[in-house]
Amino acid sequence: MEISVGIVGLPNVGKSTLFNALTNKSVLAANYPFATIDPSVGVVSVPDARVDKLAEFSQSAKKIPAAIEFVDIAGLVKGASEGEGLGNKFLSHIREVSAIAQVVRVFDNPSILHVDEKVDPVSDIETINLELVLADVETVEKRHGTLERDIKRGVKEAQVEFAAIEKAHEVLLAGQLAQTAQFTPEERAAIKGLHLLTMKPMLYVLNRESGGHNLDEVTDGRWTKLMEYIEKNDASYVVVDANVESDLRELAAEDKESFRREYGVFDDGVNDLIRAGYKLLSLISFFTTGADETRAWTITNGSTAPIAGAAIHTDFKDKFIRAEVIEWNKLLEAGSYAKAREQGLVRTEGKEYVVKDGDVMEFLHG
Repeated sequence: MEISVGIVGLPNVGKSTLFNALTNKSVLAANYPFATIDPSVGVVSVPDARVDKLAEFSQSAKKIPAAIEFVDIAGLVKGASEGEGLGNKFLSHIREVSAIAQVVRVFDNPSILHVDEKVDPVSDIETINLELVLADVETVEKRHGTLERDIKRGVKEAQVEFAAIEKAHEVLLAGQLAQTAQFTPEERAAIKGLHLLTMKPMLYVLNRESGGHNLDEVTDGRWTKLMEYIEKNDASYVVVDANVESDLRELAAEDKESFRREYGVFDDGVNDLIRAGYKLLSLISFFTTGADETRAWTITNGSTAPIAGAAIHTDFKDKFIRAEVIEWNKLLEAGSYAKAREQGLVRTEGKEYVVKDGDVMEFLHG
């Protein structure tokens, strides 16, 4: 399952500081088979109050939230697609992640140098996106020649991929992300194997600085220009203060609230980022709950009940018979499983049932 989000950005925009803040949300590796000891990868829990409420409801001995990977990728510089800086390493690492969280600096601070000596968020975004586009142009053009030979040999599948390549190439040469091309479902599936960088879902992480000159607080037009860019490209974004969130790691829970008040940072931007990353990957959670544990299980949105069961054990997919399902909030309102059944709130669903975010499920298998 695709669960990794790469943190990218220009140098000195706060990538590593943000990653340090994220690692404070780390989960126990023993609970997650995909966990890694690589120091540049953090497996973090997805904030979800439903887990806490269900665990309290069931008086569970333990609770396990959903999890997602964040990968700290080296800073990118102009010319990365031609090997500048750590360009080739950067591009190979970003090719391995499922989605991109692009950190964008939205504060002025003379003591933190900007690689271009000026803070211009839209220009920063365009610099990074252009490098991704140029790398994809090279990938597409290499594949183009191979497909032409396959078509001459009569390979039917090559024609669909060739059509997708042509569409991608056209938008890339116009400086646009490949994901903006109008692919058919067949073409989108055919081009997936190329792992184009600009086909990956992208989220912009706007990094503010407490006490700094944040662009949303000044009236020089840079913030307005950024918001217009995001809206025009129908992009998603979250706002964080990476410095504050990183500093909070060292504080006891009872001190964090007063620290936030002192710095005027009342929202947990890191939690917003984690949730946004989960959503960006089109992931949802269903739950199992009982005296032993309450757990959030991660599946792709649109998964059927047998596929959801496979998240728990492969037998639950192959030998699936049926599942008992109830919405998490209706279970809490009923007060117990027995009362929920009496009220007809627990449904029996078969193989075709599409699992919804927040379903509490019990599986029956052969």
